[in-house]
Amino acid sequence: MRENAGPEGLLMIPENQPPQKSLLKNPFVYSSLLILVVAIYVGWILYARHVDTRAFNERAAEAQAKKQHEADQAAIEQLGGSELAVQMLYATPRIKKGESAQVCFGVANAKSVTLEPQTNPVWPSHNLCVDVKPAKTTTYTLTATGADGKTVSEQVAVEVH
Repeated sequence: MRENAGPEGLLMIPENQPPQKSLLKNPFVYSSLLILVVAIYVGWILYARHVDTRAFNERAAEAQAKKQHEADQAAIEQLGGSELAVQMLYATPRIKKGESAQVCFGVANAKSVTLEPQTNPVWPSHNLCVDVKPAKTTTYTLTATGADGKTVSEQVAVEVH
């Protein structure tokens, strides 16, 4: 016979064991669920703020670049002259790997300019500096194009250690 069996052979529950509670009656489940919901909500708020801040910063940078471009165009028109020229082109000569450098240039009577290889916007200016972050020693080429289609180019190198 089994040790928990009574005289009629029925299984008896020992009196010292409390009855099993339902999982739904456990307050730990509800408090854990509440904490999880609050954590997800706070995470969503932080993520949304990050996205909004990033978009705001991008719009501010674009507005600043546009304002600088307009000021540079006004200066070019006031200074006049008729010959297309690269007036200056220089850069940070040496940087350590992972650091950024600046490439600065000035052009006269250009309708458009390109600075390659890099992705930041550039435009005709008497004094414009662009941040670059080369992974290895890089030679940058500035090409200025005049209204008549004539081009002039110059190069500058940034050495990476």
